Amino acid sequence: MIAAFLIVIPIFALIFAGWGAGRAEILGPNASLEINKFVVWLAVPALLFDVISSARPQDLAQSGFIGAFGVSTIIIFVMATLVATKVRGNLADGAIDGLNGAYSNIGFVGLPLLIMVLGRTSVIFTTLALLITMCLVFAAAIVLAELSINARGSNARQIAGKVFRTLIRNPILLSSLAALPFPFLGLSLPGPIKTFLELLSAAASPCALVALGLFLSQPRPSRGLDMPFIGFLVLTKLAIHPLLAWAVSTFVFELRAPETVAVTLLAALPAGTGSFMVAGFYARDATVTTYVIIVSTVVSILTLAILISGLPVSL
Repeated sequence: MIAAFLIVIPIFALIFAGWGAGRAEILGPNASLEINKFVVWLAVPALLFDVISSARPQDLAQSGFIGAFGVSTIIIFVMATLVATKVRGNLADGAIDGLNGAYSNIGFVGLPLLIMVLGRTSVIFTTLALLITMCLVFAAAIVLAELSINARGSNARQIAGKVFRTLIRNPILLSSLAALPFPFLGLSLPGPIKTFLELLSAAASPCALVALGLFLSQPRPSRGLDMPFIGFLVLTKLAIHPLLAWAVSTFVFELRAPETVAVTLLAALPAGTGSFMVAGFYARDATVTTYVIIVSTVVSILTLAILISGLPVSL
């Protein structure tokens, strides 16, 4: 258990450093947004492009991992969306809160966590999980929100076009897709470009975690919150999602230990900011989303440490 905490502590120490810098106003009010842009547009795409372009074709052919993570995440999204739609009274907010239960913070927390637990080769798992989350769950939430809000004014082609434009502008998705031809065509990056990507990608994890801390440091209203509903979404994200992911990995796809650990840990991550982005795009109330992100991030310090200590990981 102590060894597991030693893995988790540096990650959350960086989040706390960002939180402290925000609360002490060492960094300005726009720091979170600007650092987040650097992470999303430069550092993480550089890391993903570097790892994928250097991978072997068999490294990317992880059908069992894709199936286990994809199936468990979709089931959780559907379940959370159904419950949230009943609570919130409309499908748009229900889909956004469905993301709160199924959308893991892979880029900001999962990426450094899996590197520390499984090594740098685990970035392949992180990349595949990101693609699944963006192309399936995130896209599904946009479709449902669009159907709920603009159903009368949009046809299927318009909705599909909006989803496609949203995804194709995502630099993380684009960098991953751009790197895919390299391993399958036997291509390699020139030395200077490889070094450039390695230098830039080294900033991905620390900057992502500091940016998350800055986001969490911003003051928010706490009156009138539906704490039981927020608690349900946090429980879904931190307990039900990883439990289902482990069961699907073990009993349905019968994955090896490293893949099972990767699927389970990625499912056990705190809620990501995907729901926050969708809420902002459609001008929906993001109060529940914000508190699910905050509470799940704080509680995951303990839940991830417990999970790591119980999984077949060589610490």
